[in-house]
Amino acid sequence: MASGESQSKGRIAIIGAGYVADLYLASLCAFPEIEIVGVWDRDAARLAHFAAHWSLPALAGFEAVVEARPDIILNLTNPSSHAAVTRRALEAGLHVWSEKPLALEIDEAIALTELAKARGLHLASAPCSVLGRAAQTLWRAVRDGRIGRPRLVYAELDDDFVSSAPFRRWFSASGAAWPADDEFRTGCTLEHAGYYLSWLMAIFGPVRRVVGGSARCLDEEQTGAGHAAPDYASATLYFDAMVARLTCSIVARHDHRLRIFGDDGILEVADAWANGAAVRVRRRHVVRRRLVNSPIARRVPWAGDGHPMLGRRGAASMNFALGVAEMMRAIAAGRSPRLAGDFALHLTEASLAMQMGGDHRMATSFDAMEPMRW
Repeated sequence: MASGESQSKGRIAIIGAGYVADLYLASLCAFPEIEIVGVWDRDAARLAHFAAHWSLPALAGFEAVVEARPDIILNLTNPSSHAAVTRRALEAGLHVWSEKPLALEIDEAIALTELAKARGLHLASAPCSVLGRAAQTLWRAVRDGRIGRPRLVYAELDDDFVSSAPFRRWFSASGAAWPADDEFRTGCTLEHAGYYLSWLMAIFGPVRRVVGGSARCLDEEQTGAGHAAPDYASATLYFDAMVARLTCSIVARHDHRLRIFGDDGILEVADAWANGAAVRVRRRHVVRRRLVNSPIARRVPWAGDGHPMLGRRGAASMNFALGVAEMMRAIAAGRSPRLAGDFALHLTEASLAMQMGGDHRMATSFDAMEPMRW
């Protein structure tokens, strides 16, 4: 939060009470300045379980959501419903925070962004880990010149051979099943690329070109979901003064490392899904006639007061509400949220380009993001 910004109570309403909603609720509990005025889900049984578990008002439908007068709609529906629910909320005059992806088609994402601007509303999109301590510390290390000029990034978002995992036995705190069919149908690239892509966008600016390939490596029998989306994608991302390679898969062994290679050394992060992941710097030396990367990687210290941290829940140790809280504070202060508007649209375009593969020249852009105080 920027100096002098208001912490007055903000009101949100939630649409969608599935698996991810429990992750958001556990995170929202860390922000007493946010009031949840109610939740609605088209599945009455799921809504009843969720509302009872979190002691929240269960709303009777979309009209009841609007009547609750929230400041922000938290759109946690299935990916195929994101765009329709967001459009309905914007047309009702409400700001929207949407789970990723913003939309499944770029034309749809552009139309939603233009609608929000025309109505004087903010539309933001997950993920929000770029606002977390690990991402912000990494960014500060780059700004401070810890490794000299950055030249290249390798980023991995491999989640192991998920089809062999017991995913049918994964349940959220309130009893929602992990949405396997939606995950496989949407694809790991649209679901996960944003976790590091948003970091790279914040640090290095807009992506100008995406060149890559994607493939479906798993058979339908393995996932049981009849999915057609790629379960592997790897792309080279061209920034104005930097190049990055980002890979997503649910086939390769778990690997969430990010490494930034610069003139004077390497910055390393081991886990994209942990707000408290250590950021380490490894210096480069010449010893006699050999180039040596230091065997000792020194931790970059945190700065500022930080943000509420959460323990590990399933695969992640993330505060899922950082973006909603920042959005609420931005609206109260009369400024644009960091993850809203052009930033969210650019993230969507780049993610879709990765999933499709080929050589894609980016059509969208965004203004530089202001770092968080930590």
